[in-house]
Amino acid sequence: MTTLNGLRGRGETGLVFSPQSLNGDEDENENPPAVLLSVFAQNGEVALCFYDSTDSSLHYMKDTPDDHELHLLARVIQEVNPHVIITCAKQQHCMARFLQQLSANPQYKPEVVTYPFVDFGLEVGKQRLLSANLPFLPASISERDKMSYLSSCISFDLPLMLRAVGALLKCLDRRRVGVELEDSSVGVPILQFHAYTLKGVVCIDRDTYSVLQIFKSELHPSVYKLHSGEKEGLSLYGILNRCRCKFGSKLLREWFLRPTQDLAVLRRRQEVICFFTSPRNSDTLSTLQSSLRNISNIPTLLRRMSLSHTKVTDWQSLHKTLYSMVCIMDTVRHLPQSIQLFHDISDGFSDDLHYIASLISRVVDFESSIAENRFTIKPNVDPAIDEKKRQMMGLSDFLTDVARRELEHLDNRIPSCCVIYIPLIGFLLSVPRLPSMVEKEDFEIEGLDFMFLSEDRLHYRSQRTKELDDLLGDLHCDIRDMETAVMTQLQNTILERSASIYKVLDLTAELDCLMAMSSASQEYGYTSPKLTSQRSITVIQGRHPLLELCSPVFVANSFQSSESHSRVKIITGPNSSGKSIYLKQVGLIVFMALIGSDVPAKEAEIGLVDGIFTRMQSRESVSVGLSTFMIDLNQMAQAVNSSTGNSLVLVDEFGKGTNTVDGLSLLAASITHWLRTAPVNVPHVLLATNFHSLLQLGLLPSSNLLSLLTLETAVDGDELVFLYQLKEGICQSSYAANIATLAGLPNSLVQRGVEVSELYRTGRPVKRINRATSDAQANRCKSLVEKFLNLDLEDKDLDLQHFMKEELLPSAGELLNRS
Repeated sequence: MTTLNGLRGRGETGLVFSPQSLNGDEDENENPPAVLLSVFAQNGEVALCFYDSTDSSLHYMKDTPDDHELHLLARVIQEVNPHVIITCAKQQHCMARFLQQLSANPQYKPEVVTYPFVDFGLEVGKQRLLSANLPFLPASISERDKMSYLSSCISFDLPLMLRAVGALLKCLDRRRVGVELEDSSVGVPILQFHAYTLKGVVCIDRDTYSVLQIFKSELHPSVYKLHSGEKEGLSLYGILNRCRCKFGSKLLREWFLRPTQDLAVLRRRQEVICFFTSPRNSDTLSTLQSSLRNISNIPTLLRRMSLSHTKVTDWQSLHKTLYSMVCIMDTVRHLPQSIQLFHDISDGFSDDLHYIASLISRVVDFESSIAENRFTIKPNVDPAIDEKKRQMMGLSDFLTDVARRELEHLDNRIPSCCVIYIPLIGFLLSVPRLPSMVEKEDFEIEGLDFMFLSEDRLHYRSQRTKELDDLLGDLHCDIRDMETAVMTQLQNTILERSASIYKVLDLTAELDCLMAMSSASQEYGYTSPKLTSQRSITVIQGRHPLLELCSPVFVANSFQSSESHSRVKIITGPNSSGKSIYLKQVGLIVFMALIGSDVPAKEAEIGLVDGIFTRMQSRESVSVGLSTFMIDLNQMAQAVNSSTGNSLVLVDEFGKGTNTVDGLSLLAASITHWLRTAPVNVPHVLLATNFHSLLQLGLLPSSNLLSLLTLETAVDGDELVFLYQLKEGICQSSYAANIATLAGLPNSLVQRGVEVSELYRTGRPVKRINRATSDAQANRCKSLVEKFLNLDLEDKDLDLQHFMKEELLPSAGELLNRS
């Protein structure tokens, strides 16, 4: 058995396949570059990381939803080509099936290593990461600061990914990758961390999803679901998700989680949305959405079929789903086939779909199945079953005649009898219990075998009932067994054609997503953007898609960033003037374009970006347990280190949480770094700040790439009016006093704040405010001294507490009373 570098670590058990070199000309005596991939799947999500020995780098991918076929994982393996795949011994069924399919591929067979579930523990992963050999860390760094430093390199908010990292680090340590000849105390080095993104997929981290409010989960309002259920709150996904079936909603979420740079895919989506946003196609839209409501959970139904756990309701749901799919196909075939999705649906809805739907309709008797709560077939499906059922239907009259003949041979004391049929027991003679039949010995009747007593009736087996058992057999069980065999055959026929059903389901889900987005586009007045491969973004009269739903009046603003001009925009303005909203607005518009949606703008031309990076606070960031400024630094480090000339970077009030000089200096250094980079490598940067000194002190170099903007305001007397209109220029004042007044602070406090600010700005001393004139203060002090001098402490009637509280100093009296 061939293993990586000829070594196999102890304790590695499970499926192992001999890896075949992707390059047949490699020298067997040399250790080829190794790629070890660790994957962990749980609850429909997949997280992975891999180590590349070529440059000793560790690449990690965020926790991402994947389908039952693990298509996302398959794409990663195709791109990465790992030599070793590390997975958990306690794995989901989909992962086991995926590995079996991988082993059946004759062209590519990586070595698969399984570790116990404990090696994929969350805390285990964190500790192994903190204990790893990381040469890039400062030599003097403390254990306490190591977590803060590493949080800027790899996210600690991804639990599944950290589990996968822990197992990968164990494998690296066991394999001694790259350090085979070193002392055992030398660990496998990790020189750098990289966030891995699939080719053509836009890089967006979890904080960005949060601060842009692309997703927002909140507790369900129902009291029955407070502890178990969540619902989507006011979010971009919430307003665009108008899907009619579960799979449409699931696919739309996947589009949100993996925005694409593939122009062909985006244009395919745009042409469908454009078709359905036209008012003349509204009837077609309604017809298709009505059919989509009947699409059930097909994977669950097929999985139950494979386990022979199918219920009557499952057959009903499958039948209804298949006929709804047929209706969708018939409707789409009358639509323009020049639209690629319509053409694919017309071709992809193969004859298998018609065959399965009609087969279920011909075989399953739904009315009888519901009444009997079991699978029942229709007449003329199986002649043998029909004959058995005819015998069952005529059995009542026949048994009446048999009972009449039996009564002739019974004791005259027995007034009546009947012959009954009980499944699994057979035919029995049933007679009423006579008053004389008290003990069990009294039940004996000559020529009959006593069976049991039930509800004052005695049941016997007679010679004639035995003959009926031999002649007719167990009709009921025979019919059920024969119908079960028919059901099994029908299930196998459906499962053999399941690939066609899944293909139809995928196309149906795509259609559902695009019709949902077209409905939102119609309602909110969105526009189809022009997508290009150019490094520019132009948005005319853009709007924030969420805020405009909450505000009666929304002021639209434009955005323009070309390849060689205005790549870096600095926005200044007072608090509450709309800076943050504008940043999020631009980010959301670009994001919507990258999922194929129409955008809230009058007109837009958007070049495809490869990543959206933000420096804004979010609840997820705070959960790391770092200081606000450390979170600032981590997010800014990711934006600086990971962004490219095709990225969008949004920075809001960087430096908040530290002193002004430090924050201002780091902000100026970051902007200068971008401005002095080659223009082709400068991302689209949109930065909002209250550090007006950044511009007033001339801390930035002059560049065509730099653009200075502000949000317009007007002062009407003492009142500050926000116009929310973007314009070129610099905000000269923070308008702190006006904003404080708007916030409801008393005028006296505001005026004192203005006075102190002016004294501090001009370098003059700040004096304490006199609360009373000096004469009044002197007279008060003199009065207090006289009261003390006139006090006779030897007087037994003296109430010292009353004197202190009422006459001298009320506050002192209260303190004395408390003591």
